[in-house]
Amino acid sequence: MSGASPEHRQPPEQVRYARLLDWAARVGLAVLVVSFAAYVRGLMGAHVPPERLPQLWGHPVDRFIELTGSPVGWGWLQRIHLGDMAGLLGIAILAGGSVVCLLGLVPLYLERRDRAFTLISLAEVAVIVLAASGWLTGRH
Repeated sequence: MSGASPEHRQPPEQVRYARLLDWAARVGLAVLVVSFAAYVRGLMGAHVPPERLPQLWGHPVDRFIELTGSPVGWGWLQRIHLGDMAGLLGIAILAGGSVVCLLGLVPLYLERRDRAFTLISLAEVAVIVLAASGWLTGRH
């Protein structure tokens, strides 16, 4: 941003949101890559062994869950120590990155005494967390 004219500078909340989102994306991707490598190399136990996957890929998700005994909802957290379930942590980080970003904006808005944007940010976080909780679908 050095050398940019004042009218081309990004507002601080946009810069903070972008930096936090970049960080969340990098961490989420790293977790996905590391957990996948550990899974396929057998460095971590597996809920569904990789060699069994070709037999299961063609099934609808309900049948896959039935055949494998895979958890639904947030049940994967109890099996996070398994390589195939650890990958879901990377997905959760990627999906939840916007929560971190929105919460990161709250101090800026509070400092400016911008109650409207503070409340909007917190309301968005509440909606995302409620949707992810499974309470709306009964899968919690």
